[in-house]
Amino acid sequence: MNRFDTPPTRFDATELGLQATSRKHRSFPRQAATVVRMVKLLHKLTVDHGNELLRAYGLSYPEYNVLMMIDASPDGALNPSLIADAAGEKSANVTRLTNQLVDKGLIARLPSAQDRRMSLLRLTPEGEALIAAFLPQVNRQLHDYTRHLDADEQAQLQQLMVKLLRGVEESL
Repeated sequence: MNRFDTPPTRFDATELGLQATSRKHRSFPRQAATVVRMVKLLHKLTVDHGNELLRAYGLSYPEYNVLMMIDASPDGALNPSLIADAAGEKSANVTRLTNQLVDKGLIARLPSAQDRRMSLLRLTPEGEALIAAFLPQVNRQLHDYTRHLDADEQAQLQQLMVKLLRGVEESL
């Protein structure tokens, strides 16, 4: 490899496979498959990196997502079904995750003032302190991920991802 060659990526082997499939099956939508497979690889890598970063704080990436959803809620509390919908998780998995976070003392489960049968999840002071501790590293990681894209490119990519998401959702 000379200094002008693009360095190999983890996607190269997948790209070779997609090329072979495309040659073998002429109607195979290679470009669409490439986009979908790249999204899948990006998801895997970001979850793996997130787990690696958050391990030092005693968290998994799914637990981090729950904490951040509660933190971002307008009144600081969410019910588990809203978390399941927003995270795309099954309610049983959200129950497991929230039980883990309650056991770690990072969130508290409180009855809803509107409906006593429903519980609300709220960050504890320990949960808020943990978010304050890991957020600088998470921010740095997110900036590192997007360092090759300027602000306009990031906005364009977001718009394109919204269109891709719409297509996936409409296909279900």
